[in-house]
Amino acid sequence: MRSWCLCQICTCGRHRCPHGTTRIYENSGMSCPTTEYLEKYPTYGNVPPPQTLKPKEEFRACRSKMEGITTFKSDYRPYEIVKQPRHVPEEYKPKQGKIDLGTTYKRDFNSYKVQPVAIVRPLERQQVKKGKLDSVPTYKDDYRAWDIQKSELCKPEQVYNPPTVKFGNSTTFQDDYVPQEVKPRQSFKPSPAVTRSAAPFNDATSHRLDYVPHQLELKSARPKEVYKPSDQPFEELTTHRYDFQGLVGETAKICRPAPPRVAPNAQFEGSTEFRESFQPWEIPPPEIKKVQEYVPPAGTMQFDSTSHLDYVPHPATRVVPIRPVSHGRNNGFPFQGKSTMKEDFPAWESCRPGLIRQQQQIPNPSGKFDGLSTFRSHYVPHELIPTESCKPSNVAFKTSIPFDDVTMYSTEYAPKQRELCPASYPSPPGYIFENTNSRGHRFFRKITPTVKAF
Repeated sequence: MRSWCLCQICTCGRHRCPHGTTRIYENSGMSCPTTEYLEKYPTYGNVPPPQTLKPKEEFRACRSKMEGITTFKSDYRPYEIVKQPRHVPEEYKPKQGKIDLGTTYKRDFNSYKVQPVAIVRPLERQQVKKGKLDSVPTYKDDYRAWDIQKSELCKPEQVYNPPTVKFGNSTTFQDDYVPQEVKPRQSFKPSPAVTRSAAPFNDATSHRLDYVPHQLELKSARPKEVYKPSDQPFEELTTHRYDFQGLVGETAKICRPAPPRVAPNAQFEGSTEFRESFQPWEIPPPEIKKVQEYVPPAGTMQFDSTSHLDYVPHPATRVVPIRPVSHGRNNGFPFQGKSTMKEDFPAWESCRPGLIRQQQQIPNPSGKFDGLSTFRSHYVPHELIPTESCKPSNVAFKTSIPFDDVTMYSTEYAPKQRELCPASYPSPPGYIFENTNSRGHRFFRKITPTVKAF
């Protein structure tokens, strides 16, 4: 038989078993059914926490004398430095005998006997000289020079006449250039002066001369159509309403309970829970603290300080100045204490300026202190004017029409019986108490009804 916990029997979600901080009963090994974490993540075995490898912070004071040996001095071992032997080159001794100048090329290469190459050019024909050679080339024999007469020059002979004047020769530009009179160019720019013509203005344009007026055709008047209403009734159906007419079903019923009917002449009570619970109380005025009058102490004031009382005067001798002996000349003339500086720069009569004190604007009080501050003496109390409330008045509307409080919710709502949670009873009905878990869960077992045999 399966046992049910009180947390599982509860249907309203407000009843839970009391969870204790420690296990007060024996360890039964059953898991807690109320948390989702224990269902998803099962517990492991008794795994001890990892031990820390951090050394303990313990200060061990050494009571013996401190040795001047460091870790480097104790661990360092000096090595013997041995001087490395220097390499001495061997003395050069020339080899005896002749040098073999044979190379790999001379040793591996086999020489061949080479014969002279025969010339491929044709043999020369030796001409037999029987007579005198006529040494006339073909060019001279075929191309003979013509007798061409020299053409005469058409350039007139110019007899040079040396000039009589120094640098009197004219240049070619001066000889060929003929000076001409410079005439101003005629301006084609219209004059800015307005010329008014006496002739009448000719308003004939190309459009007026070439335009031929045509007679327009008469525009036929279109008769206005008279509105004729349609004989068929208007369906008032759109494409959506025509294609999707919906499914036939019952109307939704309202589950709202019937509200209590209120009489139309009932007066609204303006009392709330806040007004009933929190009544205003009187606030006492603040107390004014009285200032005590100043009472001067009796007797005379002693001006003796600690230094005056404890100081003991000691007799002291005058210190002789240690200055060198002057070896001046003792003259009988009186000393004239005059110098250029004193004569040119006489001393001015100066007096020490007095302290510049700001004139006191606020006069000092003459009488005794009354204990009144500036705020209390100048404060003028004003009468408080209460602010007007913008809240509408709690006056009920009075109408002659009776109030219709019938709604679909009040007519179609079927009240259901409220079910009680079985865990709210001290012993849930239909269950028998079995045991209590080590975590504090109370387990119950269902009562199976007995079936009688036929």
